[in-house]
Amino acid sequence: MVIRPAAPDAGLAFYRSDVDSVIAVSPANWVEANLCTLLRNAAGHEVRTIEHLLAALHGCGVHNALIDIDGPEVPILDGSAAPFVRRLLEAGLVESDAPLYVLRVLRDVSVRRGDACASLRPAEEFRMSFGIAFDDPAIGRQSASMRLHNGAFLRELSDCRTFCLRADVEAMQANGLALGGSLDNAVVFDRGRVLSPGGLRRQDEPVRHKMLDAMGDLYVLGCPLLGHYQAERAGHAVTGLLLQALLADPRNYRIEPCQPHLQAHLPGMGTSLRDLPLSA
Repeated sequence: MVIRPAAPDAGLAFYRSDVDSVIAVSPANWVEANLCTLLRNAAGHEVRTIEHLLAALHGCGVHNALIDIDGPEVPILDGSAAPFVRRLLEAGLVESDAPLYVLRVLRDVSVRRGDACASLRPAEEFRMSFGIAFDDPAIGRQSASMRLHNGAFLRELSDCRTFCLRADVEAMQANGLALGGSLDNAVVFDRGRVLSPGGLRRQDEPVRHKMLDAMGDLYVLGCPLLGHYQAERAGHAVTGLLLQALLADPRNYRIEPCQPHLQAHLPGMGTSLRDLPLSA
C-alpha cells in the first residue's frame, strides 16, 4: 500500500490497482459491514478495514490523498493507527493554499441499535466522548472524553490497539475468519487476563481504541467536522448509520470554509513526531 499526495480539493480516495478502480472516501460509498469499515463503489469494488488508516489521516490533518492498494483490505499492522501516523509524518505534509472546508453540525442527531447509541451535537471544536462495557473483568466499564486537536489524537489515541476476547477469536477462526489475527496485532483478553505480550499500553486502552475507530469512521465524511461525537457501546455500523442520519436532512449540517480561528480546533493542527507515544 502506498499513500500518494493528491491535488487540493481532491479529497481522499483508494485506488485498487488489482482491479483498476477508484473508491472515493465518501458516505455515498459506505456499506454496513461486520467488525470493520467498508467502502464500495458503483462498480462493486470494495476496500475494507480502512478505519485505522482513516483515523491516522484524520488525526494528522491530511485532507487530500490517493491510497494505492493491490487488494480489498488495508493492512492491520500492529492493530493501531501509530504505524500509519509515523510514516505520514516522516514523509512530511504540505500545507495547501486552498480553503479548507469543514462540516459544521447544526442540530442534535442520534441513532440507536440495541444497547448501542451515538450522537452528534453542535460545538465550536471537534470533541469526542465514548463509553464501553464488557463482561470481562479486565475491561469492564470504561469511559473517556477529550478535545481532539493540537496533537491530542497522536498523544492520546494513536497507539491504542484493537482488542477482542479469546473466545470470540476462536469462534471466528473456526468459521474461517480473522485467520491473520494474532497477539501481535490485537490485544486479547481471556477471563480477566491480558494475553498479549507486554500487556496494555494504557489502562483504558480498549475505550481509547474505540475512539480511534470512531476517528476513522467519522472521516468517511471526507472532511473534518465541528461537533461533539458521543457514543455508548457503539461500533463501526452505528457510527456509519449516524453519518447517514446526519446527512439525511440538510438542516442538520452546513459545509463551510473553515475560518482561521477555528483551524486550531481541528485534528492535525500543530502535530509532530514528538506527539507520538514511546510505544508507537
